Formats: sequence, structure tokens, C-alpha cells
Amino acid sequence: MEDKLNKKRLYLFLAIVFIISWSLVAIIPLSGNKYGSQISLVILSVLMLIPALSSILTRIITKEGFKNMYLEPRFKKNIKYYLIAYFMTNIFIILGSVVFFMIFPKTLDLNLSIFGESLKSNGITIDVKTIFIAQLLQGILIGPVINIIFTLGEELGWRGYLLQKLSKECSIQKSIIISGVIWGIWHGPVIAMGHNYGTGYIGAPWLGIFAMIVFCIVVGSYLSYLVIKTKSVIPCAIAHSAINAFASIGVCLYKGTANPFIGPSPTGIIGGSIFIIVGIYCYIKSGKINKPFEEELVVYKKGEIK
Repeated sequence: MEDKLNKKRLYLFLAIVFIISWSLVAIIPLSGNKYGSQISLVILSVLMLIPALSSILTRIITKEGFKNMYLEPRFKKNIKYYLIAYFMTNIFIILGSVVFFMIFPKTLDLNLSIFGESLKSNGITIDVKTIFIAQLLQGILIGPVINIIFTLGEELGWRGYLLQKLSKECSIQKSIIISGVIWGIWHGPVIAMGHNYGTGYIGAPWLGIFAMIVFCIVVGSYLSYLVIKTKSVIPCAIAHSAINAFASIGVCLYKGTANPFIGPSPTGIIGGSIFIIVGIYCYIKSGKINKPFEEELVVYKKGEIK
């Protein structure tokens, strides 16, 4: 009975999150707008809140209640994971860019000429290196929390609900892979409109969607491990926020037009090489944790919000 109920909640969550999300994204082309327009940016921001909303609606419809939401910070004994999420995520991005520029040294532009031209085209005349340093510091110090509300909106759904439900159906490693694939497919419509990879590449948009699925599996392994170890979605929301805020820092140093499938941003196979290593490590470590969500299901009392 419990297994059937878990599957019902799992399928209902997926139905709600995809119907609402893709319907919302459809507003952009149907309203005559394109990716990058003001209305599209607003819609994409709201889109990040839909997984959390879908989790809440599923809980209400199936009378599950609001237990096991993993919203409690649980700082005690988990400080190191908060530090990893807050600082190491940015370091992974920086190291990925370093690897990229070591392989393609001729693309490194320490004078920030392309970045400077972009600033001038937007009417910004402040010294380009000053702007870059300011963005670098902001990304490191503020980036992990600058859009925490929106990344919590995703993580409450993907890692806080979907991963938990999947882990009752199969092993945690399979759950990480499946949730990563679902997360990547969820991005499909915005990838098709040009998010992350643009539109003018061979194999568009399917190659971009495939690349996003791979990226979501890799990064999802890292984010899932943070949730499993801390029993909280807050550290992975911090890491997610850091990625969103800091991912393009390497592009500022790139000479020419960067290839998002290669790097230096972490969405590229070389720019994201460190995340690939970290993701594999977290995937292996997660597999050694027996019943990662079982303790939570036993400890929480009926109707208790966590």
C-alpha cells in the first residue's frame, strides 16, 4: 500500500511540475517574445519556484502533509558541508576555467577586451578590470546566497522531494541518475530557446538538451550528496545559487566567442571537468550510504514540519 502511495505521489509531482513549468515557458514564444527579453527573464525566475510549488501541491492533494521537507538548517555537525557549498562550489568553477585555459592558452585574455566591449555597448565606462574584480568578489562572497529563494524553489522539489521518493523505488545511485535526467529534461524548452548553449550550433536543440542532461546528472550528484549528508536542502540551494551566480566568470576572460559545449563555463565538458570529478566522487560516496532517507522517516512524527 505504501509503495503504491509513494508511486502515486512521485508521478503526481512529475505531472504537476512539467505541466505548470512547460506551460509557463510556452508563454514566451506565444506572446511574441524571445529568450533574453525582459518578460522571458521574469518567467524563468518564476520557473525556478515551480518544483517547490509542485511538491507542496502534491503533499496537499495526497494528504501527505509537510513532514520531511528538509528545510531545517541542521548546522550542528554539518558546518563543513555548508563551507563546501558556499566556497568550494566557486572554487570548482574557477579550477574548471583554469584547466580550460591551460589546454587553450591562446584564448585567455587578461586584458578583458571582449568583456570590456560588452560593457561599453551597455553604456558602462568604468574601468573593465575594476568591474571584473568587483564581479569576482561578489560572486565569491554574495553569489551563494544572492538568489537563494529561487534555488530553494528548485531544490525543495528536485532534491527535497523527487530524490526522496525515487530512493524508495530504487537505490540511491539510480535515484541520483534518474533525478538528474528528469532535471535536465525539465530544462528542455528553455535550452531549445537558447539558454546556456545558444541556438546556432549543429544538432540544435537536441545536442544542447543532451548536454544539459549530462550537466544535471553531474551537478545533481554533488547537490544530492549535500542533501543526503546534511538532511537539509539549504546547503545544496547555496551551492546551486553559487553555480548560477558564478558560472560565467571564466567567459569574461575568454578571447573570442566561447563554445559552451567545451568551456570555459562549467556547462562545457572541459570547463566543467572539475564538477565531473566531484560529481563522480559524490555519486560513489552516496552509494555507500545505506538508506539515506530512512532515518528521517522514522524520527519525524506525523505532521511534523522539517
